Amino acid sequence: MIPTLLLQTGTARLVTIDYVVLALYFIIIFAIGWYFSRKERTSTDYFLAGRDVAWWAIGASLFSSNIGSEHFIGLAGSGAATGMAAGHFEWLASMIVLILGWVFVPFYLRSNVYTMPEFLERRYSSACRTYLASISLIAYIFTKIAVSIFAGAIVLKAVLGWGMVESSIALLLATGVYTIAGGLAAVIYTEVIQTLILVVGALILMFIGLNQVGGWEALQAKVPADFFHMMKPSTHKDFPWTGIFFGAPLLGIWYWCTDQVIVQRVLAAKNIAHAKAGTVMAGFLKVLPVFMLIVPGMIARALYPQEMAEDSNAAFPLLVVRLMPAGLQGVMVAAMLAALMASKASVFNSSATIFTMDFYKRFKPQASENQLVNFGRIATVIMVLLSLAWIPFMGRISGQLWVYLQSVQAYISPPIAVVFLLGICWKRINAQGALTSLLVGFVLGALRFILEVYFAGEALTGFLGWFVGMNFLHFAVLIFAVCVVILIGVSLLTPAPAPQKVAGLTFQTVAEKVWLGEVESQSILAAPLEAETATQKWLPSAFAIVLIITIISLWIYFA
Repeated sequence: MIPTLLLQTGTARLVTIDYVVLALYFIIIFAIGWYFSRKERTSTDYFLAGRDVAWWAIGASLFSSNIGSEHFIGLAGSGAATGMAAGHFEWLASMIVLILGWVFVPFYLRSNVYTMPEFLERRYSSACRTYLASISLIAYIFTKIAVSIFAGAIVLKAVLGWGMVESSIALLLATGVYTIAGGLAAVIYTEVIQTLILVVGALILMFIGLNQVGGWEALQAKVPADFFHMMKPSTHKDFPWTGIFFGAPLLGIWYWCTDQVIVQRVLAAKNIAHAKAGTVMAGFLKVLPVFMLIVPGMIARALYPQEMAEDSNAAFPLLVVRLMPAGLQGVMVAAMLAALMASKASVFNSSATIFTMDFYKRFKPQASENQLVNFGRIATVIMVLLSLAWIPFMGRISGQLWVYLQSVQAYISPPIAVVFLLGICWKRINAQGALTSLLVGFVLGALRFILEVYFAGEALTGFLGWFVGMNFLHFAVLIFAVCVVILIGVSLLTPAPAPQKVAGLTFQTVAEKVWLGEVESQSILAAPLEAETATQKWLPSAFAIVLIITIISLWIYFA
C-alpha cells in the first residue's frame, strides 16, 4: 500500500527544461541498448559483455545495480526514524566488496563460469547448482523485483502523481526493452550513466536540504542527539552492534560475493586486476549513500517532524517535491528513474543468464550460440511478464509484510555464504556436506519466516518466542553457525571430494589447473582474460588500503 502521507505532498512541478532532461535520459539509455544489440554476436557477448569491461564501468555498475528505489525509500526513511545507524550496511559493503575482489574473483575467473550456480557445480555437484539456481530465481521474483516495484510506485506517486499500475508497467517495459536488446553490456554501460545521474541528483538535494535547515550544526541541533551516533546497544531493536558486526557481514558476503546480480559484473572484467579495481571503485561509491540518502532523511525529520512522525518512508520524495526548484526537479526525477531502472535491469539480465546457462543449456547441451542468446532474450521477457503479473497483488500486501520480505535474505543467505566461503578455504569440504548444509539452512530460514508471518503481532514466550523474536541479524549468525557445523561434520563423515573437484578452486590447491572435463560439454567457455600489466597488479591494492582507512575513520568519527 502507498503511504497516505505521499498522497498529500502533491507532485513535482516539472517545467520544459525538466522534460528535456528526462527526454535526454531516455534517449541515451535506449541508444546504448540499441548499440549493443547490434554489436553482440555470442553468448559471451550477451551474458558477459565479451569479457571486455573496464574497471570504471564495473565499479559504476556494481554501485548502480545495488542502489534501487527501495534505497530512496528505506535508507532515507531510516535516516528520518533512527538517524545514521542504517549507514552501517553501506560502509560494511565498502569493505565486503573488497572480499569479492581479492578472495573470490580469482577463483571465479579461473573457473571460467557464467553463473554462481555453475561455480557450485564445478566445486561440488549438479544438485548444489540446481538448488542455488532455483532459490535465486524465486528470491529475485518475490524480493528484489517485488520490493523494487513497491518502492518505485511510492517514489513515482510522490514526484509524478502516477499510480502503482501505470508507473510499474512503464518502468518494467522501458527497462525490459534495452535489457532484452543489448544484454549485459547494455546493462553495464547504461548503469555508468545512471550512476552519474543518481549521485549528482542526490547530492544536489542534500546540499539544498542542508542549506534549508541551516547547515550541518543546525541539523545536529534539530534531530535527537543519538541520530549521529552509529553504534547502538546490543539490545537495539533494529541495529544492535552485535548484529551489525557479526550478522550483517554474513549477509554481505552472500550479497556481494556470491549473488549472481552482483558477481556477473566482475565476471565480465578484462582481467583480475580490472575486477579488483572495479570493486575498489564500488567501495568508494558505497560511502556516498549515507550522505546522499540517510542525511536527507534526517533533514526531512528536522524540517517536517510531524510528517515524519506519521510516515518516515515519505522522507526523500517529500524533500524532492517541497525543496527542489523547478528546473532541477527533472534531474532528481531522472536520478530516481535511474535507480529504479538500473536495479531492475540487473535482476532481469542475471535471471536470464541463470535461466539460460543453468537450465536451458543443461537440458540442451548442443545449443548454438545464437540459440543461447535468443533464449536469454526470451528468459528476460519471461521475467518482465512475471513482474507485470505481480502488480495486481501489490496493493493487497501490507507494509508489515514488506518488512518481512526485505529481511528474508537473512533467512536464505547464511547457508549459501557458508558453502562458498568454506568451499574455497578448505579442500576437504565435499558435495554431501554442501547440499545438506544448504537444505538444513533453508528449512530453518523458511520456518522462521513462516512463523514470523503467522504470529505477527502476537506476544510469544519460551523457545518459540526466542526463535521468532530474536533480531534477524542475530538469527543470521545462528543459521550460519549451524550450517558451518553441518557442513564440516557431514564432509568429515563422508568421502573426501575427488581431486579434480578441488583443483584450482581452493586456497590449498590454487596452483593447480581447474578441471573442466565433467561440465565442459555442458558449458560454453567464456572468452580468455586479458593479460595484467605490472601496474595493474599493485595499484588496486594501494587504493583498497586507502578505502579501508577511510571507512575506519568514518566509523570512528560517527561512533
